[in-house]
Amino acid sequence: MSTKVFCDIAELGLIKKYNKKKIVKGFTTNPSLMRKAGARDYEEYSKKILKICKKKPISFEVFADDYKNIKSQALKINEWGKNVYVKVPVTNSKGFFMGKIINELNNKKIKINITAVYSAKQTAMILKKINKKTKVIISIFAGRAGDNGKDPIPELKKSISLSKNFKNVEILWASVREPYNYIQAKQLKCHIITIPPSIISKIEKFGKSFNKMTIETVKTFLVDSKKSKFTL
Repeated sequence: MSTKVFCDIAELGLIKKYNKKKIVKGFTTNPSLMRKAGARDYEEYSKKILKICKKKPISFEVFADDYKNIKSQALKINEWGKNVYVKVPVTNSKGFFMGKIINELNNKKIKINITAVYSAKQTAMILKKINKKTKVIISIFAGRAGDNGKDPIPELKKSISLSKNFKNVEILWASVREPYNYIQAKQLKCHIITIPPSIISKIEKFGKSFNKMTIETVKTFLVDSKKSKFTL
């Protein structure tokens, strides 16, 4: 099994560019990325994205915080396209587990991407609420865990192991911090890794020898010292 690369972006120009790349198998968005991209009307902007990304899987997130409105938004988002995954947080902002809505959407055959997951314990809770047919992505925020001094690797490993009996479930490495995370995700046999464009462009350049990297690094120092006209 090879780890699929998704592009984590909401900017229309970049989606157009990365949708053409073979390495990119899908897209993920979130309300923060949408805001950064300048979206004013969430539905209208999402539909602009879908005019570009017509076939590859793409996740759009609900932004409600209570059961009733999360369900209402999820049902609307699901209607936007066959390639759409509805992104639902594992808990709301008060820490209440969204098991009921996860179960309901899953039973309605709605593809979901459960986001803001950090632990294998949360993965186990999710798996108890879903069937073994409807597609589910579980997004584990490895980078943000690392930012807070937590090692995400054991949680990812255990989550991948727990999901083995669910052919419909994919574990996704989220919040990538460096290109090497792609290698780590492949080593773990993680199903998906979602990566910002700047890091995807670095992954595409993988394969340089240590010797070549040394020479390039030294050349950079040399060029910068000449630009600054340093003398001793």
